[in-house]
Amino acid sequence: MAADAGEGLIDAQSRIQERMDEREEERARRATHLLAAPDPEQRRRVESLRLAHPELTRQLQTTTHKTRRDQLTSALAELDRQLAALRATRLPA
Repeated sequence: MAADAGEGLIDAQSRIQERMDEREEERARRATHLLAAPDPEQRRRVESLRLAHPELTRQLQTTTHKTRRDQLTSALAELDRQLAALRATRLPA
């Protein structure tokens, strides 16, 4: 019977150590994620530009006036350039 109690204690200690290891890994994972997270302002700008793209594309498809089409084409190119620049400066996830 004493051997069973000793095995139970060793088993409990193993489970405690495993849980502590899991918690440490989770803390490290969260810390890494926070360091890799993009700046909230940068994230907002990317989302804003990403949402503007379909609207400009829709306007371009429905506009027949040449000057307005040229403006929209330039706006889309600038939007794509800004998105690429923002994504290039973002820390890897």
